[in-house]
Amino acid sequence: MNIKRLLFVVFFTVLTLVSGKYFIYSSQREKNSDETYRKAFQTNYKIFSAEVPSKLMFCNEDVPIKMFYVRESLERELLTNTFWQSNTMLMLKRAYRWFPIIEPILKKNDIPDDFKYLALIESGFLNVVSPANAAGFWQFIKPTGQKYGLEITEEVDERYHLEKATEAACKFIKTTYNIFDNWTLAAAAYNMGEFGVKRSLESQNVSSYYDLYLNDETSRYVYRILALKLIYSHPVKYGYYLRLKDLYPPIPCKILTIDSSISNLVSFAKSNNITYRLLKDFNPWLRNKQLTNKTKKTYEIKIPKAGYENYDNLLGKDNDQLFNDTSSVNGI
Repeated sequence: MNIKRLLFVVFFTVLTLVSGKYFIYSSQREKNSDETYRKAFQTNYKIFSAEVPSKLMFCNEDVPIKMFYVRESLERELLTNTFWQSNTMLMLKRAYRWFPIIEPILKKNDIPDDFKYLALIESGFLNVVSPANAAGFWQFIKPTGQKYGLEITEEVDERYHLEKATEAACKFIKTTYNIFDNWTLAAAAYNMGEFGVKRSLESQNVSSYYDLYLNDETSRYVYRILALKLIYSHPVKYGYYLRLKDLYPPIPCKILTIDSSISNLVSFAKSNNITYRLLKDFNPWLRNKQLTNKTKKTYEIKIPKAGYENYDNLLGKDNDQLFNDTSSVNGI
């Protein structure tokens, strides 16, 4: 065997031994890494079931929480909303801004405060349009909105006017309450209509929402309201640690009363020292770039007050305080 061949054999043998040792080491390291990962996962990753309260009320009406299907239906919505963290957190943040507008209107109309959660689950406090063309925070379809006094045209759509839409919602809720003498059924009727609820009660010979066999959407509807009420009332209990400064603060506005036409809303915004974007943010009911007001109707347009430009100006004192336990009623 010549020297070159001998050197090649020696080199190949050493390479084989080293490679074999490397692959054995790599395989062992990979095995150890997987085991470490597995132990870390099992040690650190935990999912807890959201707590279902032993007592619960909706508009001072008892929820029969001890009935197995009521408890399990509520738990479904609690779990869905507790663990859909991004969506629920955003709803909590937005609610802090919009509830102060809705609450006094409900109170003025003798509508229980719990109905603010109905608006929250309807839209998440976004001016969305549903597949059925329901619009705004309260999700009115056009005929129903007009029936309860909302102006809906190409230029003005008051389904997007929070104060007026809340007033319209109060009229709808009061109408259905007068029919059923029950707030829970009035809430269900907001989803499926008064005639739908009435037919279901009569055909099934029952008197309670909780005894009805309904389509999936309406059967979950009130439980969604209850779930958001629980989470908003006790956010820390359901795992949501938000400081007051993490929430979206209300933005003070001044009101301009208009009883004439506005030919160009972009110019109108500029003349009031704001952008068209801000004008639309605070007045989403203005649906076009002009307001043709032939009948000289009076409209109120919101303009943010000075200071809105700096977010810190909108936050109150003690904004590091934890947002927790908004309910003053034990057992809610």
